[in-house]
Amino acid sequence: MYPTLHALQHTDSRNFFLMAGTCVVESEEITYQTAHTLKQITNRLGIPFILKGSYRKANRTRLDSYTGMGDREALKILHEVSRKLNVPCVTDIHESIEADLAAEYVDVLQIPAFLCRQTDLLVAAAKTGKVVNVKKGQFLSPEAMKFAVDKIRQSGNDNIMLTERGSTFGYTDLVVDYRGIPVMQSFDVPVIMDITHSVQQPNQTSGVTGGRPELIGTIAKAAIACGADGIFLETHPNPAAALSDGANMLALDKVEELLKQLIRIRHAILLPETAQ
Repeated sequence: MYPTLHALQHTDSRNFFLMAGTCVVESEEITYQTAHTLKQITNRLGIPFILKGSYRKANRTRLDSYTGMGDREALKILHEVSRKLNVPCVTDIHESIEADLAAEYVDVLQIPAFLCRQTDLLVAAAKTGKVVNVKKGQFLSPEAMKFAVDKIRQSGNDNIMLTERGSTFGYTDLVVDYRGIPVMQSFDVPVIMDITHSVQQPNQTSGVTGGRPELIGTIAKAAIACGADGIFLETHPNPAAALSDGANMLALDKVEELLKQLIRIRHAILLPETAQ
């Protein structure tokens, strides 16, 4: 019913796939509006689509930052919207005890970058049998992600994806080393570029993460040119009103134009003799 990992890697359109949605599940209305718009866009462009939404945000700078409406309530919204639209969905998990709960509702379990070395978490995610997407830690080399892949495979699950999301540069910035894309692909897994978290400016003195969304297109185009299998982005109908990570989101009404540009780059690489 839903795209398999193999299908995402080998789509007939030869397009990359898209993993996108709001940062956190805010309401059924916003989740559906965002997902419905993204599905319409990806259907027009022939891009496989996975709906993203975090049911809980565990990594917050300040105690008063929004963390979620409640785990099961948010998971139910994500599940119901994805089934209405007939698209797979992904959410983050933060502790091993969350794996089985989240697996009841979603198709892909995502391991946050800060937690990519947590053995118990990786093993618990693997044992659900779901596809596991591991974000590369901001503090790790691409080569070190082989051990995260090994932990999941050795736990009996070969449905693995890795996501690049930038590396720590000083205290309050990130940089992307595009050499990491082919390095991580050498582990025989699809590699996704997170184009919105890569423009974050974390650890601001205000306690609210900043960002440079004007560079989202730059990060995305370079990643596709380097052969990324998928694109991850967070979007919202009104990023200024988003309850989490609004400073580094791509506005929903700007998604389609960016994807069109990325498709042209992808096709130029795959079919250079016909590129215009």
